[in-house]
Amino acid sequence: MSDRPLIGILLDYETEGSFSKRPHYALRTAYFDAVWKAGGLPVGLPYLEAARSDYLDAVAGLIVPGGFYPFPAVVYGRPDDGIAAHPRYAFERTLMNDALRRDLPTLGICAGMQVMAAARGATMWADIKSELDCAVDHLNEKPAEQTAHTVHITPGTRLHQITGSNEIAVNTAHNEALRDVPDGITISARAPDGIVEGIELPDRRFALGVQWHPEFFLDEEDPNFKLFTHLICAAGQSA
Repeated sequence: MSDRPLIGILLDYETEGSFSKRPHYALRTAYFDAVWKAGGLPVGLPYLEAARSDYLDAVAGLIVPGGFYPFPAVVYGRPDDGIAAHPRYAFERTLMNDALRRDLPTLGICAGMQVMAAARGATMWADIKSELDCAVDHLNEKPAEQTAHTVHITPGTRLHQITGSNEIAVNTAHNEALRDVPDGITISARAPDGIVEGIELPDRRFALGVQWHPEFFLDEEDPNFKLFTHLICAAGQSA
């Protein structure tokens, strides 16, 4: 029996692609590598609705990863258009709500941060390049393995405690961003142009979201990697 806390990582979804012409799950190995190096035992979670509660019973922590897929219109602050939710969002919105209700240590990365915020009533910009005057190219400035800009971290937040810094360098790969952030969500980091880059839920033991991709930085001294070590620590305490 492993003494590593089991960390569930929600799989991403592709309708078709180079792997298969049929629907399939897909996720970069970096998420699994980061959890393992941080001391956790990573396991991928598929979209089996009947097994959702069983998954959450089994894992000691949860990661909701990045991904490029549309959210429902209401998440963008628009009227409901009647279009069925994307398969991933249809599963993860309830998964996230259940995980937060259980106070399960949870880390949301990029789209995962947005899902965490939406679970608490936040709305989003659908395309910041056309809707906002951004001083930073948040989508394609540099490859994900390289830092692209800094973020200012709010003193006194959990993220500030984890990173031990007021400012860190991060990578970037997103064209959406949080718009209206309701009370109950603490904004823990912003980009130089004001885009929300980090959130946390102060009423949960460990519920953090970051807009960037810390899984690409696995140096043990890197503040990005410390997000995983702190997640594993919180999961170990609840296991």
